[in-house]
Amino acid sequence: MALVLCACAEVPGRPPEPAPRAAGLDYPPTRTDGVEDLLHGVRVKDPYRWLEDESSAEVQAWMAAEDHLARAYLAGLPGRAALAARLRELLYVGSMTVPVKRGPLLFYERRRPDEEKARLVVREAAGRERVLLDPNLWSTDGSLALGEWSVSWDGRTVAYLVRPNAADEATLHVLDVPSGAVSAVDTIAGAKFAEPSFDAAGRGFYYAWYPPQARARVADQNALEEVRFHRLGADPVEDELVRGPTGDPESFQSARLSRDGHYLFLSVEHGWSRVDLFFRDARLGPQAPFRELAVGRDAVYQAFAYRDRLYVRTDEGAPRYRLFRVDPARPARAEWEELVPEGAGTAGTLEDAAVLGGALVLRTTERASSRLGLYDLDGRHLRDLALPSLGDTSLPSGEEDDPRAYFSFESFTSPRAVYAFHTAGGEPELLFRPEVPFDPDRYQVEQVHYPSRDGTPVSMFLVHARGLARDGRAPVLLYGYGGFNLSLLPSFRPDVLPWLERGGVFAVPNLRGGGEHGEAWHRAGMLLEKQNVFDDFIAAARWLVGAGVTRPGRIAIRGGSNGGLLVGAAMTERPELFAAVLCAVPLLDMLRYPLFGLGKAWIPEYGSPEVPAQFRALLAYSPYHRVVPGTRYPALLVLSSDHDDRVDPMHARKFVAAVQAATLGGPALLRIERQAGHGGADLRRARVEQEADAAAFAFAALGVEP
Repeated sequence: MALVLCACAEVPGRPPEPAPRAAGLDYPPTRTDGVEDLLHGVRVKDPYRWLEDESSAEVQAWMAAEDHLARAYLAGLPGRAALAARLRELLYVGSMTVPVKRGPLLFYERRRPDEEKARLVVREAAGRERVLLDPNLWSTDGSLALGEWSVSWDGRTVAYLVRPNAADEATLHVLDVPSGAVSAVDTIAGAKFAEPSFDAAGRGFYYAWYPPQARARVADQNALEEVRFHRLGADPVEDELVRGPTGDPESFQSARLSRDGHYLFLSVEHGWSRVDLFFRDARLGPQAPFRELAVGRDAVYQAFAYRDRLYVRTDEGAPRYRLFRVDPARPARAEWEELVPEGAGTAGTLEDAAVLGGALVLRTTERASSRLGLYDLDGRHLRDLALPSLGDTSLPSGEEDDPRAYFSFESFTSPRAVYAFHTAGGEPELLFRPEVPFDPDRYQVEQVHYPSRDGTPVSMFLVHARGLARDGRAPVLLYGYGGFNLSLLPSFRPDVLPWLERGGVFAVPNLRGGGEHGEAWHRAGMLLEKQNVFDDFIAAARWLVGAGVTRPGRIAIRGGSNGGLLVGAAMTERPELFAAVLCAVPLLDMLRYPLFGLGKAWIPEYGSPEVPAQFRALLAYSPYHRVVPGTRYPALLVLSSDHDDRVDPMHARKFVAAVQAATLGGPALLRIERQAGHGGADLRRARVEQEADAAAFAFAALGVEP
């Protein structure tokens, strides 16, 4: 992508500027260059472009100096050791994931309180647990992480991903369940987003694959992504090509086979608002052509099959989604039969659907909280599953003709627990709940509504101790995301408990750009409407002040990834509103983001700098370009990862450099997590240390006794 339409002459690099000082800190010397681009008639300066080159020895030295400074400062903060001790109590607890049932076997991840990583186990018919994979033993430094895994329908084989440094990049391996042996033949590199889907007989699996040339060209790799079929025991280089590259770096593709092996679905995702859906009868062999189910429409489609009928969930003509049944012999859109209309039985959004125990199980969200409903195969409502409170639940897991299924549930004050239930009736049965040392009865959850800048009502959760006095003194941690149709539902955050225990308020607004209220809510916060997301977030802070909950000097904001963009934009648009900014693995240079990591895949969400109208919108809110010298910015802690291959850490480096040179406030620090990907390090001890640093930093900036 040629972002620079006209590159003006580069001014020779200036020597390092005198290190600014903030809060008694001497920042590492950081030079500026006179790089300037002419984009659509606008001159755009980029003085820290040299920090994009992570392979440079100069950049490596700068990173080491910044990280050393940050860690030294954070280690000396008051109460930091006590926070780490409390976080160890809260994070070193047992955990269990929702079981995957295959015949008499149950597969799930289990972590003991003293373990750094969860192990993949199988529970056999007699109830005995057997460890299949233990990533705690894979490397002495903990740098190898267990990624996604999939089990064959006969329960004999597990395909799983190993992720070095918890990055997205991965290698796929195959485990024989009866013997516990890992195959020496079935090893597939380039399995970043493989999503393996086994055939009915367990002979092999479909998967998405990046060839070596794609892995070498990260920014364009999606254009080269293929879908293949791997036969167990065969050399992967001979894998059958199911569908070749799309040629489009803005798309992803994947394949999934129905449980009975009859129908193979192929999805091509063009961003997060449009999906092309194809299918073919897999019984006719690999040469059978794919047929169009929904192609070229500005909508999302997801499909599964049961007893020779296709079920399609879509937002076509229904922003909160609806469910159709399709005869595969007559797949034309006019022949689809609507089973569950938009908003049927609820004012919420249909998030997921599956057939379990011969019934349709639907997961919906209403008022930004999950619900589970059971329907017959003709779409008639049977009953709702009783959930403990407002919270977040998973789509239940189970088998199509087995009435016993499993799901998880959590809320702001309830750790994630695992339940079993019968589709035929009865109440859910608790299988596992972690023992977290805190008293949930001390806290309450409110859901409030406030107007955004344009008058749009926005909902927000507030979590705090009972009897909170609205005297403007409470410290507030305001957390947001607002993008990619992702919903922020009530979830348990043990790292937030030290905040609540010190009289703080945890505030989570459901911003436009998210999926809490359907696709229309998402589209109201993407592309040229992205500013709505930042307006919603800033309006949340203003409401908290106006309602007497807090004051500007007592507000910390936090977000990661797209949420890092959110807090970066809020900080540069309204710096006086906030005292501290915790910005994790962020996007911050919105004019060059398509050139790095998975950036081009996000163009459907953010827009392209090559399109004039989209360029103007991006430049208007791009945090890196909004940094103004002589501004008193809030204290800034940017949390970066050294192996983030999704959002390139160049965003974090350039932004920190710009803020350090510009701010009259501070401090502005860059903390780099080692052996960590976009989601952080795959070790509990690393999370304890990072969260202790973040909490101590925010408490110091807000003047809260730690």
